Amino acid sequence: MNGKSNGKLNYGRTFCIGLAFLSICSFWQMYDNIIPLILKNTFHLGETVTGVVMAMDNVLALVLLPVFGTLSDKVDTPLGRRTPFIVVGTVSAVVFMMILPTADNKANLVLFVAALFFTLLSMGLYRSPAVALMPDLTPEPLRSKANAVINLMGAVGGVYALIMIKLLVGKGDTPDYLPLFVSIAALMVLAVGILLITIREKKLRAQIEELEAQEGERACAQETGAESTAVSDATEADRKMTKLSPEVKRSMYFMLASIFLWFTAYNAVTTAFSRYTKVVWKMEGGSFADCLMVATVAAILSYIPIGSISSKIGRKKTILGGVLLMSVCYGAAIFAGTYTPLMNVAFALIGVGWAAINVNSYPMIVAMSAGGDIGKFTGTYYTFSMAAQILTPILSGFLLENVSYRTLFPYALVFSLLAFLTMTQVKHGDSRPERKKSRLENFDVED
Repeated sequence: MNGKSNGKLNYGRTFCIGLAFLSICSFWQMYDNIIPLILKNTFHLGETVTGVVMAMDNVLALVLLPVFGTLSDKVDTPLGRRTPFIVVGTVSAVVFMMILPTADNKANLVLFVAALFFTLLSMGLYRSPAVALMPDLTPEPLRSKANAVINLMGAVGGVYALIMIKLLVGKGDTPDYLPLFVSIAALMVLAVGILLITIREKKLRAQIEELEAQEGERACAQETGAESTAVSDATEADRKMTKLSPEVKRSMYFMLASIFLWFTAYNAVTTAFSRYTKVVWKMEGGSFADCLMVATVAAILSYIPIGSISSKIGRKKTILGGVLLMSVCYGAAIFAGTYTPLMNVAFALIGVGWAAINVNSYPMIVAMSAGGDIGKFTGTYYTFSMAAQILTPILSGFLLENVSYRTLFPYALVFSLLAFLTMTQVKHGDSRPERKKSRLENFDVED
């Protein structure tokens, strides 16, 4: 550390923290694209059974993410609270996932399903701890910026998996997927290995807690002019142990409802878009992917700027702007009878809106959580997002099949507007203006 006090996030350290999320996203990108092909082409499972198998990860996540998130709050090891889960989860996931291409080549369905189950169990073991590592090692005012970096790292992991799929998957219905799985496993091991070497979780967390306590003392002294160190230390300890107040609980419930609602809207569009474009817009082949790619690229380009914007205007306002932007785009798509290049503009704006939500929603949950419960509330965050992703394909799919495909965007619009309404009721967890010449800022600057 060079001691500069410019209030900037330590991007180098945050990138290293984000390596765990990069490894997670690279796996899920491969999983979502390749596992359905194996189930269909190697094991000849029907669409319904394939859908059930593919939903298994979301169902497991409802249980695993809160459990392991809470458990990681309570452990204390020489490596810290989160790092042991990240290491054990990564190693076990790599071991079991390498059985999958072997089972595929041997057309052994029992072995494949068993290996898939334990792979998903391993991934569920460390997702919440991996995400909780960022707020553990980042001062509260800088978490939106840090979360932007974490999301960017996840996007890089997803892009890597897509490139490997393009380069390493051969032609035909049943190619050998072993090289692809090796490339993803190698990235996962390399990423977590670098994290283990560069991030000393226990040491950094102790430094953050000490500086936060000192910041609290300084602020308290400025406000009262007479608080003693002993009283300040006691106040800090009490703050971390206090249960959520009724007012904070109310905000937390509305925040979780908002998360559920905007995931319900967004995931309905992403899961049904390929079918919608073929039926309603009469698009052929894979041309529908252009819109989704535009949205993804726009989100990637927006993460860092949005992290900076939200630190200036606040998390809540940024989220509300993102939800409103997406609602407008959903509403405009209702009236689009066919595909036009303007739809790419709309999807770019959807990507920006989604980035505004993702960058800020998790830090708001963490800010409202009790001091020692970050892992628990990380799991709760994912419980509500995963529940939406389980429900919405079924509910929106029912409407598409039994009413009309044109119900897709009205469906997304309704749930997006509901998310806007519930979000207006969230009164806690917003970012506060950063103090200049803060010792926390002095700690969290670029090297």
